[in-house]
Amino acid sequence: MANPVNPPRGMRDFLPADKARREHALGVIRSVYRAHGFDEIETPVVEDYARLHAGLGGDNEKLSFSILKRGIRPEQLAAANEAGDAERLADLGLRFDLTVPLTRFYASNRAELPPVFRSIQIGPVWRAERPQKGRYRQFVQADIDIIGEAGLLAEVELVTASAQALAALGLEGCVIRVNDRRILFGLLAHCGFPPETHDRALITIDKLDKIGAAGVVEELRGIDDAGAARIGEVLAAVEPAVAGDGIALTRDAITAVLPAGAAEEGVANLSALGDALDGALPAGVEVRFDPTLVRGMGYYTGTIFEVAHPGSGSSVGGGGRYDGMVGRFLGQEVPAVGFSIGFERIVDLISLPESTGPESVALVHDADVELADLLALKRALVERGHRVRLEKRQKNMKALLSRIESDGFASFANVRAGVRSADELELRPLGG
Repeated sequence: MANPVNPPRGMRDFLPADKARREHALGVIRSVYRAHGFDEIETPVVEDYARLHAGLGGDNEKLSFSILKRGIRPEQLAAANEAGDAERLADLGLRFDLTVPLTRFYASNRAELPPVFRSIQIGPVWRAERPQKGRYRQFVQADIDIIGEAGLLAEVELVTASAQALAALGLEGCVIRVNDRRILFGLLAHCGFPPETHDRALITIDKLDKIGAAGVVEELRGIDDAGAARIGEVLAAVEPAVAGDGIALTRDAITAVLPAGAAEEGVANLSALGDALDGALPAGVEVRFDPTLVRGMGYYTGTIFEVAHPGSGSSVGGGGRYDGMVGRFLGQEVPAVGFSIGFERIVDLISLPESTGPESVALVHDADVELADLLALKRALVERGHRVRLEKRQKNMKALLSRIESDGFASFANVRAGVRSADELELRPLGG
């Protein structure tokens, strides 16, 4: 039985220090993205069940939380579960990402939006994950998307804005790995895989970092034995370069590791992206070509991205172009590309900067201090720009001051009876 005082499994409470670090990170991300011309929107956390299961969310659809129709009785749910059609009892669901709500939002509000719409969307999403380190059932996503721009400008803007956000958060050593789905499909075709097997083959190639080239080849034999042998030769050639310093995002470097003429359209796209990004990224962020990058979502149609950081065992961001997705709602094709920062992973890699403004002050007061005097002192310090907390004096002052310091306060002042002016207070540093 679940512990009644704990949050639901896979979800978390956040103590004040954790919440402060999260809000700092969100503030940095918002500030950078707004500076790059993106506008923030908000969508409901709930979407129609049919929309969430329209084939746009890939495997995430299987992890969605459904909301039962009003008035469903326990025995109805039990009978539906036994019959294997509990879905008919749900008409709504919690969003499992921010992309599906964005495409619905754009289709609903297109007449009021500019021809090229640059959006910021930050908020919680829910997935019925098996809880483990770095994976939660409720987590925050921080997305930027550009809808309506078919050219490479969209990718350039997304990469440069996201790179600057990562740098502003103080994350050094980030590598943005880039590929193009057309290169992946071109490689599969070159190696002899029939088109109808491409999606299955990509699912296997996506496991490269877990099972290695030999494991990928062995699994691909179940799809096409001759194709598996050919792609094994390609993977054997590129795996050391990817695992080392990476492959530069230049035409020469890209074509050096690919079979001749395998995917010219994708190669041209990535080499142009590399040229545009040359010298445009902040210090501490690099971009590299990775022909083994797949990204699991099947709706990607062109460029795909993923961000690696030495402090994390998993990606800390990713995205790509999904030109066919908006048209599912609108009835006409609209180009779109997005980038999502893995907020829950990056927030564990950063720390709060030291405050450069007025100090946070704790007023440690005796029990006999008049309430009116105490409130007047607090008001005076707040008006000077301080953050102020009132703390009643305790016998164990060492423990009290240690707790105040751990809560982010920089100084304290003892308040005795009769003190009525903030100028009479002696601010003493904590942790000295």
